[in-house]
Amino acid sequence: MSPDATPQLLQERVPGQAVLETLMAVQSRVPGRSWLKRLLGASPLGPESMPWYKGALGEIAVGRILAGLGPEWLVLHAVPVGAGSSDIDHVLVGPAGVFTLNTKNHSGQPVWVAGRALLVAGKRTHHIRSAAYEASRAARLLGTAAGFPVEVTGVVVIVQPKSLTIKARPERVALVRDARLLAWLRQSQPVLGPEQVARIASAAVQPGTWCRKPPAASDLPALQDSFTALRMMVEQARRRQAAWALSVPAVGFVVLANSAQWGAAILQGLGGR
Repeated sequence: MSPDATPQLLQERVPGQAVLETLMAVQSRVPGRSWLKRLLGASPLGPESMPWYKGALGEIAVGRILAGLGPEWLVLHAVPVGAGSSDIDHVLVGPAGVFTLNTKNHSGQPVWVAGRALLVAGKRTHHIRSAAYEASRAARLLGTAAGFPVEVTGVVVIVQPKSLTIKARPERVALVRDARLLAWLRQSQPVLGPEQVARIASAAVQPGTWCRKPPAASDLPALQDSFTALRMMVEQARRRQAAWALSVPAVGFVVLANSAQWGAAILQGLGGR
């Protein structure tokens, strides 16, 4: 960051901002679609862009949910940490404590959990270990900045899974489905008083609390406009794919029906000779 660059205030960062920045950088290297591909509903996303796009949708969805928390909560999104190359999806400070949320968009996929193991569609992930690391890291950084020990709960938020089977809950982190997140936070017992919340929140909003060289403020409106345009193209492609999926069988049926009629007419004509 140049000496005159101003770091972005953490309260101004939007859900999924770090993912959006990476997504648009990766997507900028994807060749444009031909008119035929657009007509047939080919996705504008490249193979490397797809996971970033899905991740952005997940964090945005969770951000909307967290907007339902009351004014007694501080909610931060995409908090740059360490060297600034990584981030914490969401940081919450409120009466129920301090939480770091690791959002995972596994929409339409089965999720299975047993202690430290979390499998998505049968494949093992590192979600639980990552969430535990983020929480311990946040506890150390916030404790140093606030001047007293801060306990942080790591949370894995699973977005719209096809199913969620929990054989044994993880010991080090919480696991919550997105649809239950708001109720879970509201039902949590108060552990911090107003003064503690204020002191931790005051430390949490400082970019320097989390990393030595906070990233400079980006052109957020342009980033959001670019993502909105990309999202519209993706949705348009999906609608075209769905339309083709419905129309092709119908066209085939008409062709077969006409072929049967033509065949019958030919046979009738031959029989009359």
